[in-house]
Amino acid sequence: MDRTAILRLLHSSQAQSSSHVKRRIIRFEQRSDYRRFLQEWSELREPLAEEQAPRHLPLIEAFSLPIPDEQLKTRSRDGILIEDDPLLRVHAATVKQTAREKGIPWGVNEIKAPQAWGMTTGYRVRIGVIDTGVDFSHPDLKHSLARGINLLNPAALPHDDNGHGTHIAGTIAAANQLRGMIGVAPRSIVYPVKAFDHNGSAFVSDIILGIEWCVRNRMNIINMSFGMKTRSKSLLQAVTNAYNAGVIVVASSGNDGKRKSVDYPAKYPQTISVGATNRLRRIAPFSNRGIYIDIYAPGDKIMSSWLRGKYHEMSGTSMATSHVSGAIALLLAHQ
Repeated sequence: MDRTAILRLLHSSQAQSSSHVKRRIIRFEQRSDYRRFLQEWSELREPLAEEQAPRHLPLIEAFSLPIPDEQLKTRSRDGILIEDDPLLRVHAATVKQTAREKGIPWGVNEIKAPQAWGMTTGYRVRIGVIDTGVDFSHPDLKHSLARGINLLNPAALPHDDNGHGTHIAGTIAAANQLRGMIGVAPRSIVYPVKAFDHNGSAFVSDIILGIEWCVRNRMNIINMSFGMKTRSKSLLQAVTNAYNAGVIVVASSGNDGKRKSVDYPAKYPQTISVGATNRLRRIAPFSNRGIYIDIYAPGDKIMSSWLRGKYHEMSGTSMATSHVSGAIALLLAHQ
């Protein structure tokens, strides 16, 4: 790839917003081209609006930036691999405010976590939860959280402005049995990685940055309670890099109730893909199912922590995934 092609891509990020300009991920067939792009980008960096600025993805040696449709034809000629940087959504089917259940949540009991607590509580297992952040002030989570990272605003704590991430963290590691709730692995440590906004949406590039943070900070487990329909080679490469680094990646399969369809990244073989069951130990109607599912766990009407110290009941394969991440934490601490 010559310098002209690099400059053309860099300047395309300053193109005026239109229906023909979309954020896309660019990778390179040659590592030397990636390094040259990185050098040119650092030298040409100008003040740009946040939505226009290139986003560096070191884990997969790539960039995300707005690229007009006409630039896509450079792909084959210049040794550039370009694909869309689409939005993903968190996997929750229903949300309902609820009073706290007395005792241990039914899903935690269902997977027999209390029987394991005499041998293991997940002590010091590090779990990166790539999600909407967490409510740091929740009394059930105060002893279960590390600082984590806010990818949307790196200067701020990864505070939750949606609720989904707090719910996931509660099922994994809540530790307030006397006055609140207790999660599957109450002495594990949740590292919230805020990649999703208040609507529960994130770009694939945000997820890749979150995976990179988890690998660099030596997480034992990554919880991914989200998904999308389209395959992404860039996301696959990031998941593969985490897998090769020895990180266990747990991903929710999706809430379409389909027999032969699983969302990405759960469909990738490097992840543990999770479906949801109900109190009757049957696959929940909303859960995807079939050969791509590695394991099923409680995911229907799950009570867990919520914003402002409250509790909500949620259903979805997201909730099932948090049970599996907690169970893996118990196993890792025991071994």
